[in-house]
Amino acid sequence: MMQETQKVCRTIGENRQIMSQLLPIQESFDLIRRDIRIGGRDCALYFIDGMLKDEVLFKIMDSLMKIPASDMPQDAGCFSWQSVPYSEVDVYGDFDRILRNILSGVPVLFVDGYEAAIAIDCRTYPARGVDEPAKDKSLRGSRDGFVETVSFDTALIRRRIRDPHLVMEMLEVGDSSRSDVVLSYMNNLADPKLLSNLREKIKAIHVSDLCMNQQSLAEALIGSKWYNPFPKFKFTERPDTTAACIMEGKVAILVDNSPSAMILPTSILDMIEEANDYYFPAWTSLYLKVSRIIILLLTVFLTPVFLLLMNNPQWIPSSLEFVAVKDIVNIPLVYQLLILEIAIDGLRLAALSTPNMLSTPLSIFAGLVLGEFAVNSGWFNSEVMLYMAFVAIANYTQPNFELGYALKFMRIILLLLTAFFDWIGFAAGCIFLLVLLCTNKTLSGRNYLNVKMN
Repeated sequence: MMQETQKVCRTIGENRQIMSQLLPIQESFDLIRRDIRIGGRDCALYFIDGMLKDEVLFKIMDSLMKIPASDMPQDAGCFSWQSVPYSEVDVYGDFDRILRNILSGVPVLFVDGYEAAIAIDCRTYPARGVDEPAKDKSLRGSRDGFVETVSFDTALIRRRIRDPHLVMEMLEVGDSSRSDVVLSYMNNLADPKLLSNLREKIKAIHVSDLCMNQQSLAEALIGSKWYNPFPKFKFTERPDTTAACIMEGKVAILVDNSPSAMILPTSILDMIEEANDYYFPAWTSLYLKVSRIIILLLTVFLTPVFLLLMNNPQWIPSSLEFVAVKDIVNIPLVYQLLILEIAIDGLRLAALSTPNMLSTPLSIFAGLVLGEFAVNSGWFNSEVMLYMAFVAIANYTQPNFELGYALKFMRIILLLLTAFFDWIGFAAGCIFLLVLLCTNKTLSGRNYLNVKMN
């Protein structure tokens, strides 16, 4: 670490020796040092193969190598703005910042006689097209989505918000990965306390890398609050949704190598929002949101209430007697429901690991054949299969994947408490669910019920 933070030497030989100690130039085929002469001086260019624009760098080098010795500036600062025909040029005098730039893909030029190095930011990253996200689709609006390159993502937001108050604040996390983290917000709308809290927490993170990108960052920010399964952030892969949230005074967190944005502050109502809510008229979006809330409640309480009524058939009104199980119950209802909870996830995992050309036939086979024969063989009752099929389909009405699994865990807890303690267990489970919602404090200082917490 002493060598990384030392200053750039005046002679090119010393700088080459230090760089050879800091970087595995000989061992790594993609770390390249190109020795050239500019204006009669020995120079060394360091870059990573595959992370720069070859044509741009060729034109820059062609221009630099035509500089006569008499026109060479006396220091690196003058050289950067007089001789380098490119816009994104910086001068660094310490090896720590030089290494960060080289490992990020920025070519760095050492010139004999200069006590600083010139960083020419002509890098480029492999990136896919900005296609519409597969999960977060909209019937109207744009068809673009975030990609794994953070500079492209910020450009997609800038394209929608052409306001000088829009700030893209760059931070760095990870001792080894040094991942770029961007706070995107409107400085005239965002909460200053929230911004200060986020900066302090992100700067205080001491991890070696962010291998899982935003998930690693989220876990580092949240800390040890693992016991509450409800998500603390809203994730979206749509730049239009992100821009709309930023214009509402919220803060978006972008992480390099991740094609999504984390939105703060958030609440339960924010979690169930989707892109269509912004594109449809007010009454239509209100109806869709209310429908999702009703379906959300049904996914949590449908099967526990069904189990509670089956344990207490005298509570069923005469007009709803058709909901009672008429067939022989070979396996207790609670075990049927729990087995189907796991089986549904098994089918989902199988679909994710199945080639696209086979996923549709597999789904049809699993849904029809397994479901039909499971009922006929006596393993499951038809009513149980019906209600679990509704729950499985209803889970896809929620745009937030993490929220769907949090509700699943709450449903399983309600089923177990109802099975062992009857109506007392059901009531205790409802109270437990409400407590989790009220105490799910996020980094914004607000809980899911959007009540300000101290």
